[in-house]
Amino acid sequence: MAQEAVITDLLIVLTLLSAAIVMFAINRPRLDAVALMTLVALPFTGVLTMGEALAGFSDPNIVLIAALFVLGEGLVRTGVAQRVGDWLIARAGKNELRLIVLLMMVVGALGATMSSTAVTAIFIPVALRISQSTGIGPGRLMMPLSVAALISGMMTLVATAPNLIVNGELERHGVEGFRFFSFTPFGLPILLLGILYMSVTRRWLQDTATPASSSSRPNLAAWIDEYKLADREHRLRITAQSPLAGRPLEEFDLKGWPGANIVALERGRRLTREVMQPLAKAELKVDDVMLIDYAGSNSDIRSICERFALEEISLRGADFADRSQEIGLAQVVVAATSDLAGQTIADAQLSTRFNLTVIGLRRGMVAYGREFLHEPLAIGDTLLLIGPWRELDKLRSDGSTLVILNMTVERDEVLPAHDKAVHALACLALVVGLMVSGVIPNVQAALIGCLLMGVLRCIDFNSAYRSIDWKTIVLIVGMLPFSIALERTGGVELAADGLRALTTGTGPHVVLGTLFAITALLGMFISNTATAVLMAPVALALAQELGASPYPFAMIVALAASTAFMTPVSSPVNALVVGPGHYTFGDFVRIGVPFSLIVLIVSVVLVPWLLPL
Repeated sequence: MAQEAVITDLLIVLTLLSAAIVMFAINRPRLDAVALMTLVALPFTGVLTMGEALAGFSDPNIVLIAALFVLGEGLVRTGVAQRVGDWLIARAGKNELRLIVLLMMVVGALGATMSSTAVTAIFIPVALRISQSTGIGPGRLMMPLSVAALISGMMTLVATAPNLIVNGELERHGVEGFRFFSFTPFGLPILLLGILYMSVTRRWLQDTATPASSSSRPNLAAWIDEYKLADREHRLRITAQSPLAGRPLEEFDLKGWPGANIVALERGRRLTREVMQPLAKAELKVDDVMLIDYAGSNSDIRSICERFALEEISLRGADFADRSQEIGLAQVVVAATSDLAGQTIADAQLSTRFNLTVIGLRRGMVAYGREFLHEPLAIGDTLLLIGPWRELDKLRSDGSTLVILNMTVERDEVLPAHDKAVHALACLALVVGLMVSGVIPNVQAALIGCLLMGVLRCIDFNSAYRSIDWKTIVLIVGMLPFSIALERTGGVELAADGLRALTTGTGPHVVLGTLFAITALLGMFISNTATAVLMAPVALALAQELGASPYPFAMIVALAASTAFMTPVSSPVNALVVGPGHYTFGDFVRIGVPFSLIVLIVSVVLVPWLLPL
């Protein structure tokens, strides 16, 4: 009777699992809902208690995955990821092959330390901008992006959830888990092969360029042209001989040069330069740089430099474009109730009232040039203001004097913590160092990094909570009880026996190859995370029955779970690029299946060689 009860329990668990797989495959309902349904249903079988079903919420690997989402958000908020993307655009130019190589290398490297889904989300707009500027179709870029992001999951222990699940299964069986870089010897060759493969197969993807955006929002370049702002930016550095050093900014007398306005101050070292508001009482220091807007001649600027012992430095961008994270432009209208009507811009002292500088005037269709400062203002005049974004935003609450018409699209790209990039990188380096050294558990290292990012203001609590992909967390927690239920009812042992019978009389390479193929095929229909949850215990049971080391079997499952190239539903990474790349199901099959076979062969050769059986 006892044996019949176990068989009955196993059939019930397998029925629930089959139902979950079918729902995953048809994507109805959503993945996390399916996981919650199974989590609630399993205790009714009597195989697990409710406490055991909920035990996944206390699993250290679940907390680690959540912490990695937060660390990735810190890299996004501080602009580290964006700067990498800007560097990519600058280096690649319009050479499609070089662009694909650099894109995949950068995505693979960045994805080694943060969520591959997050990396994909970051680089989709980068790839679309590249498509618009170079004329290369987004379909040529999105597939290489997704392939590199998936391979990045094979680079380090924390790169993707399946690696952590497999590692947790090893620890649950009483053996030491993988090290931080245990995956790198396998992921790096596969990444190089992926770059080579996509360099060839990109020709099979459509090359229809993305049309330029039809947004009505102007960009900085458009307003520079409209308001005749070219050649008006100057940057003056305070030398050690300057009489201004150690003195308040108000002593920098520019009355002899009407129209010269201090827009901002730069202070600090090159990588951590801070942009400051030019307040009258601000004390100037040696090496401070004053950002000045001046409509006069260059000879006047030289006169200013000679009088105050200043050094004019070369420009790094047109009209403060390289400081668009701190300094912005806004187009405003003089309101009907404004007291500015009849006053000139010079008399109105807007810089004192609003901490902003007027650098352009337009009346009707006419934009004034260098003479606009002494033109009396009229109701309905359009002014172009420059200054800190926070001061421009304050104008929204006061429409009695000036009414905001528009801001440049650069406003949308302002990062919440753009000046904390070095801090975020330092936190990430510390976390990686602690994980590599093994001094403390990985989850503790990640939590330390999260706390430090909070202390250093790279992130705040609200952004941290929003960054966590709770759908993924619930999916993993909801599926984890299946591994316990299958093990308790003999399902894992039965699957291991089946695999062993299937590979009887064959060598270890065939056994590993079969395990890889089953894991990858299962991943065609359900997420790679759920695949790892189901196959990791089977792989370790098979290793135990064969009397072999558990590490090569665990590694094969982890690598196969990340080999989710074959369908758009295999991974959230693929799902993200379907729309922007205009892909069909057949595109993934045509590109993904051959490459999956290549990864299978490489993995079966490398794994038993580097991790002996």
